[in-house]
Amino acid sequence: MTQPEQFDVLVLGSGEGGKYLAWHMARAGKRTAVVERRWIGGSCPNINCLPSKNEIWSAKVAELARHGAQFGTQTGPVTIDMVKVRQRKRDMVEGLIAMHLENYKASGAELIMGTGQFVAPKTLEVRLNDGGTRVLKGGQVFLNVGTHAAIPDIAGLDAAGPLTNIEALELDYAPSHLIVLGGGYVGLELAQAYRRFGSRVTIIEHGPQLAGREDPDVAAEVHRIFEGDGIEVLLSAETLRVRGRSGAHVSILVRTASGDRTIEGSDILVSAGRRPNTTGIGLELAGIALDARGYIRVNERLETSAPDVWAIGECAGSPQFTHVSFDDFRVIRDNLAGGQRTTRDRLVPYCMFTDPPLARVGLGEREAQQQGIAVRVAKLPTRAVLRTRTTGESQGFLKALVGTDDRILGFTMIGTDAGEVVAVVQTAMLAGLPYRGLRDAILTHPTMAEGLGPLFSNVPSESVPSKSARQ
Repeated sequence: MTQPEQFDVLVLGSGEGGKYLAWHMARAGKRTAVVERRWIGGSCPNINCLPSKNEIWSAKVAELARHGAQFGTQTGPVTIDMVKVRQRKRDMVEGLIAMHLENYKASGAELIMGTGQFVAPKTLEVRLNDGGTRVLKGGQVFLNVGTHAAIPDIAGLDAAGPLTNIEALELDYAPSHLIVLGGGYVGLELAQAYRRFGSRVTIIEHGPQLAGREDPDVAAEVHRIFEGDGIEVLLSAETLRVRGRSGAHVSILVRTASGDRTIEGSDILVSAGRRPNTTGIGLELAGIALDARGYIRVNERLETSAPDVWAIGECAGSPQFTHVSFDDFRVIRDNLAGGQRTTRDRLVPYCMFTDPPLARVGLGEREAQQQGIAVRVAKLPTRAVLRTRTTGESQGFLKALVGTDDRILGFTMIGTDAGEVVAVVQTAMLAGLPYRGLRDAILTHPTMAEGLGPLFSNVPSESVPSKSARQ
């Protein structure tokens, strides 16, 4: 084996946590290298979070244009130029890549474009994208290799060349009939966007509800909104067979409670979960153990089974959000400086960017019931918030869970600006503020956050079983 090049810090994968750690260590004077196969900056700025939200916003503009007359703006027939939609997204990505390259240059971290594989403990052999190989050894090694879309083992599906989130964001046309396999967050966001771009859309979900981790009342509201948008939703449906080619014509045999059904469409989008990028990279040669699901096994300090090796983000089984990967970086950074931070008991918010968006932090009713936690549940229809009278965006509701000690244990909102309102409640939860603090706060009028006052005024005086949790 070629004599390895020696680095103080070696990072495999340039995702959110990995890149920030590399820049931090390089600025601290450590000789640092980052090995990245393809996506400079990771999946978020290239193929996931930001590109999808870019195109979702284009879809929002299309929807507003169609309904301009409701607001006093007369428009003619609305047409969608998907080439321009895609180019707007590409321009954003190009700018983000340039920003990342400047950060690498400014920090002094070396970005190496190639495919890395462990050949010994803390030692990578890298097949460079422009030809040749390099062998790198790190004093400290950090793995940030991410995940990829799972393709279910369904007869004919792989041969049909289905879209994943990556290909769906590169389309220069709106499919005549898009069939989405899976009712999770990515599938729901893109299903609604393409419906607004003009596609006929069918969602096939194996489980009994959309957004499977949410409470039944939340899922039912999402379902209602989607059907109102003209999206066909099939629940408790098993996909048996796929024929044809995505992008041309596909035929999907589905088993439902009412019998087997064949759905004809033009394109298939698979949104059936994700799998870690941990196979075929020589982890066993580096003494790095995996858990039963194939994720890198880490402790609460994100240390792996190998000395001086850490894992960050999705590949470590952390919740699959960019903001969590960034917090993984902070945990490792602070601990390397002598701190005692862990990933235990983190309060992780998230938002699904449908229209209206769905945001949650803390417990849902079903989770509280499963954990035997007594809660009081308060709900408020979004239309009760006066801000909606000005915008006309009145779908959804707010829901809060309050414990017996008056602390807020969870908050869910499906409604306009939900991603911003959830941050207010999260801040109160982090501070241990009793719910009365938000109930009695003076909140700006007219905003959506103002609805937190009447929401928390609805908290019952005693814990009662919730209808949603019993379903």
